Amino acid sequence: MLKAIVLDDEPLALEVVKSMTEKVSFVDVLAYFTNAFEAMDFLKTNPVDLVFLDIKMPDISGIDFLKSLPNPPMVIFTTAYSEHAVESFELDAIDYLLKPFSMVRFLKACNKAYDAAGRRARPTGENTEPNFIFIKSGYEQIRILLADILYVESSGNYVQFVLDNKKIASRLTMVEAEEILPGSAFIRIHRSYIVAKKQIQKMDRKSIWINKTELPIGAAYLNEIEKITR
Repeated sequence: MLKAIVLDDEPLALEVVKSMTEKVSFVDVLAYFTNAFEAMDFLKTNPVDLVFLDIKMPDISGIDFLKSLPNPPMVIFTTAYSEHAVESFELDAIDYLLKPFSMVRFLKACNKAYDAAGRRARPTGENTEPNFIFIKSGYEQIRILLADILYVESSGNYVQFVLDNKKIASRLTMVEAEEILPGSAFIRIHRSYIVAKKQIQKMDRKSIWINKTELPIGAAYLNEIEKITR
């Protein structure tokens, strides 16, 4: 569980982030602030793992707020301004969300923070690759091991994460599913399919086989697919 606070000087923007964090099962928001100095005082006695932080605020910017902290937690910037993105990542920000952002984009940022926290907790030298994601299915956030995913299939207004023994449906687009899955382990092969690279058993120029399931290759994706066999 990630302990977090949210800081945004605009009450309406704060409510948006509040409604989203309440849907993420692994983020526990301890407090919400519209005043940066009150947030600073809170952090002196209440250590947290993560701050959702606006940039354009009166008196002090989110960038300067972060720089002022002696032992800063992880930060996800939430802002309407794109010009600070480079500086934010120089400060090791987990993510930079441009308002208005979707729930899927917000969840992706939270997944990155959860994974980063896990890497920090592991002894040096252990594998640091993420091994799971959280997806929203119905009213639940479901943890899926990446190793269990065979492929992802578009199904109307949903995508289905196909595992060995079950399918998990989520109201995502294929583009959103592609963003959540690490490109090092998954590849888009068709407008309706994303597959786990390690699950590919054979392929030709028209099809890929995952176990005994034949999936079509879209012509637009063929060049990228062929790169993994070179």
